[in-house]
Amino acid sequence: MSKKTWRIGVAGLGTVGGGLMKFLAVQPDFAPAGGRAVVTGVCARSRSRHRETDISALNWFDDPVALATSADTDIFVELIGGSDGPAKAAVEAALALGKPVVTANKALIAEHGAALALLAEAKGAPLLFEAAVMGGTPAVKMLREAMVGDEVVSVAGILNGTCNYILSEMEASGRSFAEVLAEAQRLGYAEADPTMDIGGFDAAHKIVILSALAFGCAPDYAGAEIEGLDQIELLDIKLAGDLGYRIKLVASAERSDAGVSVRVHPALAPLDHPLAQTSGALNALFIEGRRIGRIFIQGPGAGAGPTAAAVAADIADVMTGATRPVFQRPAVGLPRLTAVDPAHRQGRAYLRLQVRDEAGVIAAVSETLAEERVSIDSFLQKPAHDAEGVPIVLTTHAAPEAMLLNAVRRIAALPSVLQPPRMIRIARV
Repeated sequence: MSKKTWRIGVAGLGTVGGGLMKFLAVQPDFAPAGGRAVVTGVCARSRSRHRETDISALNWFDDPVALATSADTDIFVELIGGSDGPAKAAVEAALALGKPVVTANKALIAEHGAALALLAEAKGAPLLFEAAVMGGTPAVKMLREAMVGDEVVSVAGILNGTCNYILSEMEASGRSFAEVLAEAQRLGYAEADPTMDIGGFDAAHKIVILSALAFGCAPDYAGAEIEGLDQIELLDIKLAGDLGYRIKLVASAERSDAGVSVRVHPALAPLDHPLAQTSGALNALFIEGRRIGRIFIQGPGAGAGPTAAAVAADIADVMTGATRPVFQRPAVGLPRLTAVDPAHRQGRAYLRLQVRDEAGVIAAVSETLAEERVSIDSFLQKPAHDAEGVPIVLTTHAAPEAMLLNAVRRIAALPSVLQPPRMIRIARV
């Protein structure tokens, strides 16, 4: 299908929407397939708010559903956000009419992607969401298009720039989590309510989408294991560095004979590893295929320019007329993930203990680990600086995670242990 002019309806004129409007106003004929993409209708919370691009000549809609269903909208671009409410209603309305939808809404795709894919494919309407993951860095296209000739084994990386910025700044400045978070909020890197970012939920939405594309299955946000960043202390960052690691919030999806594991959690990466060297607000991702091996991509995960570029790339795909299943396989009969039982999962861990400075403590900890069949890889003891005990840190060899967790629970009950142990996984990289 080709048209000389594609009429674009944009719902949401925030950072990304503003960037897209600015780009299309300057370069409407950007698509390689030819034709022009022209914004004809918009919808946002405030009509009177000052914007860089003049919208006075465009059709204004108070309701995004009305914009999505308007006869003057050929492609509906949803940049509102949120897994439900107006965004979901408008996307469903556009797809029901067979209209192409381009969205940057990670929560919507992660939580309702299977149902939306059914509707889109039943109506023959493209549903594209490159901008939902890693902003302008083409993670979605890599899995959706470049990897179709291979079998993806795993995807893992840093998918939240806010968390990566906080960790990088804590290490560089020696300031606490709370101090750096407050600065990130002042600078606009973190929201006033940062829960989605620091709680790991934003990264979880993204890795759920990538897992669905990687393994040809329905996105299953409810099945993701999520652990945020808010419990990481400056002491952990310093001690991890002493051991040759850097702490990152890692999102991963891995397929094995036991099923698929989709997780977000803090993890230690070796200092010379590309994930450890991804600093500031950058995102990074490893994709591993059985034939191709490992691919690494890195780039900006947010921002007006990069994310608007990803939205524009999806608009260009619609203009070419290319069609493919939303999640690699037809939506009808799209399989569900089989989650891996933690008892069958193995890994290494960093353990930090705050203990009394007395004889026999290390022996008791070692004995407890040995009884759970967890062996120690490295050990570090720091001198005591106050009356609250001394920190000791150890890393383990690979062990079943169930045994690691049970060992941590038992160690916490030892009389010489003053605080709950801190366990951070070591990234499998």
